[in-house]
Amino acid sequence: MLLSDIDIERALNDKSIVIKPTPNLSHALSACALDLRLNNIFEVFEYSKMPYFDPKNAEQELAMKRITISKDDFFVLQPGEFALASTLEWVELPYNIAARLEGRSSLGRLGIVVHSTAALIHPGMRGNIVLELGNHSRMPVALYPGMRVCSLSFEQLTQPAQRPYHLQKNAKYAQQKGVEKSRIQDED
Repeated sequence: MLLSDIDIERALNDKSIVIKPTPNLSHALSACALDLRLNNIFEVFEYSKMPYFDPKNAEQELAMKRITISKDDFFVLQPGEFALASTLEWVELPYNIAARLEGRSSLGRLGIVVHSTAALIHPGMRGNIVLELGNHSRMPVALYPGMRVCSLSFEQLTQPAQRPYHLQKNAKYAQQKGVEKSRIQDED
């Protein structure tokens, strides 16, 4: 069951869903979703440093470059380019609520997508949400720190999860702060 705006606001007020800093609900809350904002750190692939990326021998330090921009500046996502970023907000979900990450329609109409595959935010997740930004347009697009970049919708589980994300032994991204690179090489 998808939570309505009333349910989302209630969950924020009673701290069952924690979002820090607290969003301005008059701008961020819609009928069944909550907008989150873009942080100011980006990770981009440096294609010239490696001939290919091997997920079993991940040397991401060579393959990726961190770019930090000032709060008043912008990051240009070129056509066909991919970048990792994160939400400005820290998110904590209870054991009985999952969330779905979606892009905002206004950015989608410019060709910007915010996730490649990772749309499900598991119950028990705690951290900044990493965004997988892509530009499908033929035009470069400027992205500004603090702009509303994505939204979360929340779904009630039939009962609390027995294995919430942050308690799983293989939770590679538990407590993630800011942009975290892929940890595919850590898989069994």
